[in-house]
Amino acid sequence: MNDSTVPQRRVPWPAVIVFVLVACALAWVVILPLWLGDGLAEPISAVLLPVMMFTPAVAVLVVTFLMRVPARGQRARFLGLWPLRPAKREVWLMVAAWLVPPLLVGLSILVAVALGFAQLDLTFAGFAAELAKALPAGTPLPPVEVVVLAQLAALPVGALFNSIFAFGEEIGWRGWLVPALRPLGTWPALLLSGVIWGIWHSPVILLGYNFGRTDITGVLFMIGGCVAWGILLGWVRLRSASVWPAVIAHGSLNAAGGLVVLFAAAQPDLALAGPLGVAAWIVLAVVALVLQLTGQFRRQPELAGAPEQLLSPRP
Repeated sequence: MNDSTVPQRRVPWPAVIVFVLVACALAWVVILPLWLGDGLAEPISAVLLPVMMFTPAVAVLVVTFLMRVPARGQRARFLGLWPLRPAKREVWLMVAAWLVPPLLVGLSILVAVALGFAQLDLTFAGFAAELAKALPAGTPLPPVEVVVLAQLAALPVGALFNSIFAFGEEIGWRGWLVPALRPLGTWPALLLSGVIWGIWHSPVILLGYNFGRTDITGVLFMIGGCVAWGILLGWVRLRSASVWPAVIAHGSLNAAGGLVVLFAAAQPDLALAGPLGVAAWIVLAVVALVLQLTGQFRRQPELAGAPEQLLSPRP
């Protein structure tokens, strides 16, 4: 199905605004103790960061059950929770979502090296130095190659574990927001949802999370990374009519986020070389271009039945 055949229905702007405000406000509330304390150095940050990931899910509950968008009877299908069919397509897209993000992160590392954003070190000396600094002095370490192999072998399991927390975000961004914005057209919906996703990260980005930048440049780089990855996550959501491939892909991305630290000779500028940085934007832009040229963005199953009733709030 292409844009010209998608039934025309309006964007529920009041619900979209409420969703964005609730998700962003709750994110700031959750992270406030870090702002009042020592920032990311606070031990409780290990708890608050995962909790923050569920604030979009709370926003979904607000717009779904209080504003009744979508209408009752369409909710599970609109959010991409159920049904999972055709099963073959769903399974293959989930497998791709599980395995492809680490490959794309790996490609972004190669692009970063080619552009001079990072220096490749296959002896892993840089990683060994970072590991030694993170452990108490005198702590015995196995050979660094063993640690690296263990990290790589753990990626598939880490992807599935991270998917538990990624669900809290994806039920909001790709589960509710992308379909809600879908009447704007595929590309506007993907780009706008990516921008919102990036802005939502502001409470932790301004503390130095991800990029080590505590000013607006960190937020702008995060918006760029979220738009780039949001196009891919949004595509797999629209192509499958299911939120689950996006959940798995998000979890897989988070699991692979530290790969650049393993292979870089020294800590690079993550705004350039990290999985959300400029090198990754280039890789993801190429992927998006290939999908566009092969017509993949036009192949979208209907997101829900009874489209004329889908976004009509009940009194």
